Amino acid sequence: MPKKIRLGILGGGGDSLIGVLHRVASHINDNYQIVGAVFNPDFEQNMAFAKEIDVPTDRIYKDFDTLIEEEMKLPEDERIQVCSILTPNFLHFPMALKLLENGFNVICEKPMTTTLEEAKKLQAAHEKAGTVFALTHTYTGYPMVRQMRQMIKNGELGRIHKVDAVYYQGWINEIIHDQEKRSSVWRLDPKKAGISSCIGDIGVHAFNMVEYTTGLKIKSILSDFNYLYEDNQMDVDGTVLIRMSDHVKGIIRSSQVATGEENGLGIAIYGEKGAFKWEQENPNYLYVMSDTKPTQIYKPGHAYNSELSLGGTKLPPGHPEGIFDSMANIYLGVAKAIRGEQYDSGEYPTMTDGVRGMNFIEATVESNKNGNTWVELED
Repeated sequence: MPKKIRLGILGGGGDSLIGVLHRVASHINDNYQIVGAVFNPDFEQNMAFAKEIDVPTDRIYKDFDTLIEEEMKLPEDERIQVCSILTPNFLHFPMALKLLENGFNVICEKPMTTTLEEAKKLQAAHEKAGTVFALTHTYTGYPMVRQMRQMIKNGELGRIHKVDAVYYQGWINEIIHDQEKRSSVWRLDPKKAGISSCIGDIGVHAFNMVEYTTGLKIKSILSDFNYLYEDNQMDVDGTVLIRMSDHVKGIIRSSQVATGEENGLGIAIYGEKGAFKWEQENPNYLYVMSDTKPTQIYKPGHAYNSELSLGGTKLPPGHPEGIFDSMANIYLGVAKAIRGEQYDSGEYPTMTDGVRGMNFIEATVESNKNGNTWVELED
């Protein structure tokens, strides 16, 4: 059994949803051990949180720069091998860049950066570093999403006609309708969140889901945003028409003000031979539809699933697996890459997905700003 990979954590302290998701995911397959961190910018809170979750405090640092400086003094076989970046969006780029420049592997929350220009700079640094970089589009870790990808790759839908991806949430309702709250939350602050809230936070997940499952690249988009209030600078709802070719088109619908919705990510893919439907809130069911046969339901863990799907299943059929397991599958793929083991290209999203995501986000903002016009994405 190989030694556990030495993991560093940046952000994600306290009651952070992303923090607990990453920590639990890193432990599920017994591949990682947290050895150093900056959980919180307040050092006292940082230390207190480390003690609360039983992480040794000798490598809990006062800030990110100190973590880099002190870790680089350690022998290579003791140093942090990979750092997970779980901070607000505006810190992703500077942290990832410095980590890459110092030879660290990186696991980064999305969006990867706040601009496409930053994303390209990070891509160049990654190519120079030659280390592993993973972007946590968490939902690509679900076994049934991976099953869709493989079945489409095998031609089971035939030529794809139409794609309909949706990601609806309602959580921002309690903030957006209060002027004081919407002026103070970081997700609605362009300086901290970047140029987009709804598309940048959840719409980009739907975009990634389309390209991950179909294997097709979105070539152009037309978007229409809703800001709800004149003093709000960030989109909280967006509808995006997408073109993958002259005869393959679709739509991405995303909203943070869809009242009553929780985490409604879903995708439907329609082809000449059949169709797939999948929903994140019921992730263990993949609906396989046809014009000539009854609808089938594929479930995880069965021998009829692909190797890629089965590789992300830890329990026998009938035992539900969820979001922690999905993220754990991404961490598992990264562990294989760090150790130089063989892995499938679908096991974790890469730097390329991060650049594509930022290209999509900027294109949607441009399209909406220009009066809902078609905008080409870069190849």
